[in-house]
Amino acid sequence: MNVLYFAWVRERIGIASESVETQAGSINELIDELCAREERYAAAFSDRSVLRAAIDQTLVPFEATLTDATEVAFFPPMTGG
Repeated sequence: MNVLYFAWVRERIGIASESVETQAGSINELIDELCAREERYAAAFSDRSVLRAAIDQTLVPFEATLTDATEVAFFPPMTGG
């Protein structure tokens, strides 16, 4: 699956996107797998309350399942204006 990182999440991890082989069943499990990889992921995902996620360009909660997902994106909350 393709994983995209935006704004300060991208800055902390150091890449904009990557292809990830995962056994994760949910966004939370995917984050756990990523955090176990390296410290930069753990730093980026240390406070999940300041992050949002999307599966195939649809905003979802972290409990959402990854069944048939082709893309997951992580980003800080959006502000209006």
